[in-house]
Amino acid sequence: MARWNRLVHASPDDVWAVLSDGQKYARFVVGTHDSWEQAGQWPSTGAELGYTLRLGPWSYQGRTVSRVCEPVRRLELEAATGVGSARVAFLVEPWGDGTLVIVDEHPLGGPAARWHNAAVDVAMRWRHRRMLARLGAIAEARKERSGDRA
Repeated sequence: MARWNRLVHASPDDVWAVLSDGQKYARFVVGTHDSWEQAGQWPSTGAELGYTLRLGPWSYQGRTVSRVCEPVRRLELEAATGVGSARVAFLVEPWGDGTLVIVDEHPLGGPAARWHNAAVDVAMRWRHRRMLARLGAIAEARKERSGDRA
């Protein structure tokens, strides 16, 4: 299990706007190279995003399915690629004049699930730290563009 959090200097609505935009979520938060909606209206429960994930010279097709969607509060996803699958949960909590974003990931299949150990957790936390930094930067830029609304 990898769990990481970040205080974002933007409102929960600004953070949710990034998570609920399938293209922004896939491209800038996750870091995919191409994405498309496959089914449903993202991020409603049951909606799917397809994407291409590149790891070095390799390219994998994947999909993410929204399992739980509580707008501006919680988003639980199941992501699967050729290298494995995972459950990823985002919690969005007001925190002072910002938002605490918590991401929690559990490998379900693939190498990370089979060989789960401290090294896998460290790698996942590093990835989450970068992912939350990108999410925060987009949400904070959105806040600035909208006139510093709280």
